[in-house]
Amino acid sequence: MQNSTLYLQRLRSLLQMEYDAEKEEFRIQSEKMGIKRKIHRGICWYPIEAGRSYYNSLNQLVVEITRKEHDEADEDIEHLFEYGKPVQFFNTPTAEEGGHYFPFSSTVSYVDGDRMVVTLPSSQALIDLQNADHLGVQLYFDETSYKTMFHALDDAINAKNNRLADLRDIFAGVQKPQKRTFAPMLFPWLNKTQEAAVNEVLWAKDVEVVHGPPGTGKTTTLVEAIYETLHRETQVMVCAQSNMAVDWISEKLVDHGVPVLRIGNPSRVNDKMLSFTYERKFESHPDYPELWSIRKTIRQMKENRKRGDNIHQKIARLRDRAQEIEMRITAQLFDEARVVACTLVGSANKVLVRQKFSTLFIDEAAQALEPACWIAIRRASRVILAGDHQQLPPTIKCYEAMKQGLGKTLMERIVENQPAAVTLLKVQYRMNDAIMQFSSDWFYGGQVESDASVKHRSVLDFEHPIQWIDGNEIQQQVNEELEKQGTPDEKLDIDFTEQFIGENHGRINKAEAELVLTTLRNYIEKIGKERFLEERLDVGIISPYKVQTQYLRQQIRKREEFRPFRQVISVNTVDGFQGQERDIIMISLVRCNDSGQIGFLSDLRRMNVAMTRARMKLIVFGDKATLQHHAFYRKLIQYVEKTQEES
Repeated sequence: MQNSTLYLQRLRSLLQMEYDAEKEEFRIQSEKMGIKRKIHRGICWYPIEAGRSYYNSLNQLVVEITRKEHDEADEDIEHLFEYGKPVQFFNTPTAEEGGHYFPFSSTVSYVDGDRMVVTLPSSQALIDLQNADHLGVQLYFDETSYKTMFHALDDAINAKNNRLADLRDIFAGVQKPQKRTFAPMLFPWLNKTQEAAVNEVLWAKDVEVVHGPPGTGKTTTLVEAIYETLHRETQVMVCAQSNMAVDWISEKLVDHGVPVLRIGNPSRVNDKMLSFTYERKFESHPDYPELWSIRKTIRQMKENRKRGDNIHQKIARLRDRAQEIEMRITAQLFDEARVVACTLVGSANKVLVRQKFSTLFIDEAAQALEPACWIAIRRASRVILAGDHQQLPPTIKCYEAMKQGLGKTLMERIVENQPAAVTLLKVQYRMNDAIMQFSSDWFYGGQVESDASVKHRSVLDFEHPIQWIDGNEIQQQVNEELEKQGTPDEKLDIDFTEQFIGENHGRINKAEAELVLTTLRNYIEKIGKERFLEERLDVGIISPYKVQTQYLRQQIRKREEFRPFRQVISVNTVDGFQGQERDIIMISLVRCNDSGQIGFLSDLRRMNVAMTRARMKLIVFGDKATLQHHAFYRKLIQYVEKTQEES
């Protein structure tokens, strides 16, 4: 139990540290970092072209931006531009120079491939862009999101004798959460723990946590809980930290026949997704043509106004009429929606002003900063959180703020302070039992079990579902064999020591990467190339180190033997594989040194995510001598060896 107000005040000071650190990082990026490096970090497009401009349905001036020619090596770089992110334009004679920044910021409205639509602050900004040569765009410091989080925390800290104050105290363990009492409902299509979780959500008056380990059907359970809640309530709000997560849950609800109003453009852009966005529904409303016509008239009157013309009253009357139509359309869209879906920061959108919800569902709650959760909580009477705090944590840039507790999520805090309000989903439907068991034992107290349908799933009969491959160990075995055969001159001499790349000291291990690719090629041959392609078996190659993933991607693209399989081989960091799964997962841990240093491999939640992406086969590549200094990796190595002995 803790003083809820003091806790939030401390959280606010940690958020201030994060704000200061990110602002300083942006200043350094803008002033000192070359454009090439920004492109490689995914925070910049250069060169670009400003194309068609128009006013969107929200009466905002937007311009289409196209990324022009770029190096082949840049094609696999995942850019970080997405809906709602602030950006700044610049122009520069060469990619090596810092560039001149335009004195305005803009906002991303839509991104797809090499095309982006950006909201501009004025028509003058558009003229500036259209007249500029050697144009580029980069992510801008997101001041608005921080201001929104600070404001939300202040509201929660200052809340007295209201629902926000109650929730604040319940989350801190000061008050006990209350439950309704009625007979449990039966859901024969769910398993027992999923059924229990849905009932706990329906009984909760204040808060409930659905804790979903990998493969346990968290999304299925959450969708069912929302669907059942809507039998009792008119409308609910559904939020998540990222646009991708909001889109995912929204799409599942639409498949259930639930009318969803999506605030903010979806990141997975297709007609189905766009059709339930606020913007698309607004444009499709029968009253919209009249509104568009009035707005056009206002713009023309302003542009054609002559000195001395007194048209203020006419414009004011037209604006009043436009506002009246806009409010009527918006009210109707909200009346028709059973679920309002947006990101946590997006819940501060002006179209949601004065909107209140009986229930707020927060998906992927273990990846959200607590201050971001409070933005949406202000609109709700009760809160349901779903996620897994044993998987990826929130992204935090200030190490000191993270160390002092900014990385602790609201979900973790409720799990600690209100354990009775937590339901663990215990049956997983993704992994071979041997792949799942170690994760279950280490992270979930051995409570997660495999469904019979996946327990023994495998690519090949009688193979080990989980392997550990150590390059140094293989080399030693080969050399010992060569010694016995009397051919010591043929001994292998491969250096598996990690290397440092660039000023950020990114880790790479080219010898281990080579071992990964050789193992993959041999495994494909063992399965049979025809069968591999016919059954569309898919492979995920994961490394915690970005430089290693870039090198592996490069090698796969270069090598002819992988050409037929490129569509089914994906290479990414752990974060890039969150929420995904593959038949075969290969993990390159990279670290190999004499001092036993493993860096951020000690963030075990990332390793949990990496291992649990595999359905049928998991192969871990790593130097045992380096990694077994850490208790987790020592236990994992022992587990793999024991599994191989038993099978």
